[in-house]
Amino acid sequence: MSGDIRTLADDNFAAELQKAELPVIVDFWASWCGPCQMLAPVLEELAADYSGRVLVGKLNVDENRRTAEEFRVLSIPTLIMFRNGREVARISGFRPKEELARFIDQHLE
Repeated sequence: MSGDIRTLADDNFAAELQKAELPVIVDFWASWCGPCQMLAPVLEELAADYSGRVLVGKLNVDENRRTAEEFRVLSIPTLIMFRNGREVARISGFRPKEELARFIDQHLE
């Protein structure tokens, strides 16, 4: 079963982070990026595994350059973990599910 993944954009990014009561992990990606495509099903599994504990969002950097620039995303995929609307950690490049789960676990209460 796939989890709920929110589509984020320049016009809703800040509001979505501010209203989130859970930690949010955002995948900064692009459609032409091979590693981004490989990461997509892994994120769906993680969204299901962490349902109710973490929100998962995706932001297409080609369509939403302002937010990607604001967070200085220089390579993709980049995953940024936010708590209370603030960045707490980031990881770049394709990573296996187990490594990403450890990354998320480090930032849960």
